[in-house]
Amino acid sequence: MELHILLCPVYFGGYNETLMSLNAQYFKGECRGTPDWTVDPPILKYNFSITEEAVSACNNKIKITQEVGSGLFADFSSVQFVNISGMINSLDPSAGTITYRQEMIYKFSCRYPLQYLVNNTEMTVSGVSLAVKDSNGSFISTLSMMLYSDRFYTTQLKVPEGGLTLKTRIFVEVKATNLTGRFNVLLDRCYATTSPYPVNSTYYDLFVGCNRDGQTVMGVNGQQQEARFSFEAFRFVQHKNRTLSTFYLHCSTRLCERSVCTSLQQNCTDISSRRKREVQDTSVSDTATVSSGPIRTQVDNGDTVGIVSEVSEQLGGKHRSLQGVAIAAGIVGALCISMVAFIAYWIIVPRTIGATETRMLFTTKE
Repeated sequence: MELHILLCPVYFGGYNETLMSLNAQYFKGECRGTPDWTVDPPILKYNFSITEEAVSACNNKIKITQEVGSGLFADFSSVQFVNISGMINSLDPSAGTITYRQEMIYKFSCRYPLQYLVNNTEMTVSGVSLAVKDSNGSFISTLSMMLYSDRFYTTQLKVPEGGLTLKTRIFVEVKATNLTGRFNVLLDRCYATTSPYPVNSTYYDLFVGCNRDGQTVMGVNGQQQEARFSFEAFRFVQHKNRTLSTFYLHCSTRLCERSVCTSLQQNCTDISSRRKREVQDTSVSDTATVSSGPIRTQVDNGDTVGIVSEVSEQLGGKHRSLQGVAIAAGIVGALCISMVAFIAYWIIVPRTIGATETRMLFTTKE
């Protein structure tokens, strides 16, 4: 979390950056601000993580509230918000009994929704940390989506230029980092779209609550600060005339307090509670979801066609060779038959002529 105040009023009031601290914690270095003179006007910056230790170190107050969703989260009947409040106090360096310096107090209150649309907007090797921002702020850089190629979630998925082979299993992890242990990550819905922008795009649901695709396997969800599931690579039918099918992954994600997460989870084994939950839920808004980037799958890389063509050419060559041998054998056979007929003719015909002449001679003598 980052908090800025202007330095000019501080100096005008007779103070400097070393005399301004969070909640009067003047002797803690982490509770003092850092001046930034590179901007105009100069500012004093305070940074602290939204963890139990960091929030309490400077005596800031943290409060969790549960409200009906509004704005980006209007489709949710229950959204948790975290409110972090405190003040920045000035330390009067005067050693006397009285002072003429006016005390400076900056009160602040930051309210964050615990519901996000996490995007992995250009996923080729690594994920992208992104959270939805509204007028109340957001937990920037606390959520990230990563894709892995193994069930132990240790090897990041690298999508080759030629795309993934169909039915390659993809392991997905949505993780919260640098966050107090009071919160867990809960996925409400994950789906794929043909466009990086989920609005007005062809989509396919991997899971919505208890309803999930047959190839989707759920891992942990709502039990810890990361949620996991896996699915098999597929292609959209509308990409049938393309070499590559590209789709984008989105997950509607919320951070829930650990004690409340169990009540938000759906009981997918109990039919009655499942129906009850499905009636209460409304559709998840596409504009309030956690997202990923292009995942490419092979539609047809031409290898099979090449092999078939090569085999066909080989078979065709063999067929043509057999045809040549058959023709040659036919010609030789015809020549042999002709030779035999010719020889037989010259052997039989002279004998026939000789026998005829002999009969004629005997007939004349008589």
